[in-house]
Amino acid sequence: MAIDPVCGMQVDERTAAGSSVFEGSNYYFCSPGCKKKFDANPSAYVEGSPPASDTEHSGHAHQRAKIAQGSTADLHAMPAVAGAAPTATIYTCPMHPEIVRDAPGHCPICGMALVPIAGTGEGDDSELRDLARRLWVGVALSIPLVVLAMSPMFGVHELFGLQPRPRGWIEFVLGTPVVLWVGWPILRKFWFSLVHRALNMYTLIGLGVGLAYLFSLAAVFFPNLFPHEFREHDGAVGTYFEAAAVIVTLVILGDFLQLRAMGQTSKAIQQLLELAPNLAWRLRDDGTDEQVPLDTVAVGDRLRVKPGDKVPVDGTVIGGTSRVDESMLTGEPVPVAKAAGSKVTGATVNGNGSLLIRAERVGADTLLARIVHMVGEAQRTRAPIQRLADVIAAYFVEIVVALAVVTALAWWFFGPEPKLAYALLNAIAVLIIACPCAVGLATPISMTVAMGQGARSGILFRNAEAIERMRDIDTVVVDKTGTLTLGRPALTGFVAEGIPENEALALVAGVEQLSEHPIGLAIVEGAKARGLTPLPAGAFDAANGLGVQADIDGKRVLVGSRGFLAQRGVDTQRWEARAEAWRAEAKTVVFFAVNGIAAGIAAVADPIKDSTREAIAALKRSGVRVVMLTGDSRGTAEAVARQLGIDEALAEVLPEDKAGHVRRLQAEGRKVAMAGDGINDAPALAQADVGVAMGTGTDVAMESAGVTLVKGDLRGIARAAVLSRATMRNIRQNLVFAFGYNALGIPVAAGVLYPAFGLLLSPVFAGAAMALSSVSVVTNALRLNRVGW
Repeated sequence: MAIDPVCGMQVDERTAAGSSVFEGSNYYFCSPGCKKKFDANPSAYVEGSPPASDTEHSGHAHQRAKIAQGSTADLHAMPAVAGAAPTATIYTCPMHPEIVRDAPGHCPICGMALVPIAGTGEGDDSELRDLARRLWVGVALSIPLVVLAMSPMFGVHELFGLQPRPRGWIEFVLGTPVVLWVGWPILRKFWFSLVHRALNMYTLIGLGVGLAYLFSLAAVFFPNLFPHEFREHDGAVGTYFEAAAVIVTLVILGDFLQLRAMGQTSKAIQQLLELAPNLAWRLRDDGTDEQVPLDTVAVGDRLRVKPGDKVPVDGTVIGGTSRVDESMLTGEPVPVAKAAGSKVTGATVNGNGSLLIRAERVGADTLLARIVHMVGEAQRTRAPIQRLADVIAAYFVEIVVALAVVTALAWWFFGPEPKLAYALLNAIAVLIIACPCAVGLATPISMTVAMGQGARSGILFRNAEAIERMRDIDTVVVDKTGTLTLGRPALTGFVAEGIPENEALALVAGVEQLSEHPIGLAIVEGAKARGLTPLPAGAFDAANGLGVQADIDGKRVLVGSRGFLAQRGVDTQRWEARAEAWRAEAKTVVFFAVNGIAAGIAAVADPIKDSTREAIAALKRSGVRVVMLTGDSRGTAEAVARQLGIDEALAEVLPEDKAGHVRRLQAEGRKVAMAGDGINDAPALAQADVGVAMGTGTDVAMESAGVTLVKGDLRGIARAAVLSRATMRNIRQNLVFAFGYNALGIPVAAGVLYPAFGLLLSPVFAGAAMALSSVSVVTNALRLNRVGW
């Protein structure tokens, strides 16, 4: 990611609207407008702040750039996790993710409370608790204030002998704390919007509340200054303390709900982190154990995982056997068998056995840490649809202010008496009901809920743009090894003649145990899986990867290809039919002979993952074309494609050519997702519209992808597409809610119903409608937690 030097926004270098070179450095831009300004005067943006005349991005983009440059924390700060040194909590603005701070506070652009980034430390909920206190005080004072203000309508004031002027003083005493103390966060944000020329929802709220309060203040302290037009039927100047107080209370309620929602967006990730242990049993050189804090564990340390304990870090088993519950990562309820050579992941739960592991990833390098880091990065990015909504909202504020002025003038010139009172009231109602807070929430709240839902399902989106792009994918390109298959050869067939099958397999495994070839290792593991012990061999010899031979119990055993045996005078013709059948199933065939006579064959293959067939079928049902890329032979590739129903198989593809095939598909107008797990897949993952990395793959693959499937399960692609479409649909619904309230409410607030029906919208009800739109957006976004697969 790069920072646009003109507006200060984060830009993906791969999808930037343009780039320029200045003094040997590359600069990337979010829009052609920013590039044009930079090219016209690059030194103004590189050496100092942009000129004050720049108004790109709704007139306040350059303010964002200057503010973002003052951030005190690195955007790529590593997360705090069990096993790492304590990391300071990093905070960001939910609406302006380019703002990053190392302490709680408020966004210098919009004034919103900063929220902690997932996994960077203990979150500070002081802002939430402060809003809760203000909310309760606002409710406690607003209720009697509303009752008192409405008492003349029902004649209740006569019971207490309250005259208009004393009633105004009581309303002042009740309303002032609500406006000035309860509403202080709102007034602060209103001030920020003016200072930074960043018109937003709080601009309208501040104008409406401020006008209502100042008007009421003047009515109480200086009633004689008002002309007859401002007086009500009882001769008193009307006050609107209750309107200002109720509006403030409703807005604080909305802010409280929003901040609480934002603070819970990383709940699933935090729950995972809490599973990690704080201590580990480290093995000393003398073979004894010592219990140490997890943050003292280093790569290479030998750690003992006792029955029922949590695995402390990512590593490899070097001793012992057990079954490990990995459901917190994979979602599979059945524990996984672990033995020497098996990989284990930190925070998973060991079963009844004891394991000795070698630490390979500790602290911020563990899988959980990388997951948290990716989610944190994703939460600080914004999708194109959100940037569009932000721009619309900013212009919308200016339009609404103009409409409020027009409303006031229309009532002043054409309204009934008291004209000025009507003009002020309806202008305030327009400002309040048109508040675009729901517009600002529409995209980020849906994106963050979707990211949390994805994380719980093992789908990690690198950024919001990946969610948006996933919706349009119509072609999925998959690597074979490690993506469709398990990525490790296994013995899948064995046939012998003239010798008992188990005895023959023990002989073959005895020869292969001295070999380092992956196929030989697969045969050895296959024999052990059947409970057989490879027989000790001597006089071992290997022939250039074609085969191996050794003496076992006085027998000369040959294991290898047909050509290897033929060179030694062994006829394998009788086994050719079975060999061809296995080759058609994408299996590698190994012949073996005992004392110069062909005794049987073995089949070794990279097994297809159990979930692959279901994943391919799900993708095809949704209309997605599946293309397989592999470096294997054409026969093997076509055999795998037939088994899985893959639309197109491209074989013998060199690693450097994979990205080229992705570009070819894109040139045909297809939206391509590339799924892979290896270093050789990274260029293609970066080239694709959406790169999908297997969580079981390499680091560089995950860093190059927009989506990571923690489970290494291709079904995650179909689920990511479902979640993406649901998220974009949810965002569109949110925007309809937001603009729908405004579109319906502004004319009513302006008084269009008054001539025909005599109906006016009180600022109190305008504030309630505005708050309801925000609540509707948040509630609708939370429905994404119920997305089914």
